[in-house]
Amino acid sequence: MPDDRSTFTHRLVVRFRDCDAMGHVNNAVYFTFLEQCRIAWYQHMGGLPGVSTMIVHAECDYRAPLFMQDEIEIRARMTKIGRTSMTMSYTLVRLSDDVVAAEASTVSVTIDATTHERVPVPDAARAWLDAGVEQPR
Repeated sequence: MPDDRSTFTHRLVVRFRDCDAMGHVNNAVYFTFLEQCRIAWYQHMGGLPGVSTMIVHAECDYRAPLFMQDEIEIRARMTKIGRTSMTMSYTLVRLSDDVVAAEASTVSVTIDATTHERVPVPDAARAWLDAGVEQPR
């Protein structure tokens, strides 16, 4: 398990618009929650210098429903950094009862903001990303 320094947390409250006709958070909205967390983390770290990112793979395992006004905490970790890619894992926790609502992961690639071609993860970004990568046991 990574230590606290390798986990970024982002809190949000489920809005009415996040819910579907059944009254729970729509499955597609979970990916928006992940995006909000990822953007907040990048901003907290000062951005990825010189590049943009693009999600090339995303998956989510739903464990418990979320409802309007639930406060959730998204716990994100960088789990792998490749030459041009980064893998993040997420745990979404409902704070009222500490229930894990979902576990997810994304793979993003670094791209040149102008040409949209894949480029290596910049050294400056790699340095702060490496600081939060879960170390293998």
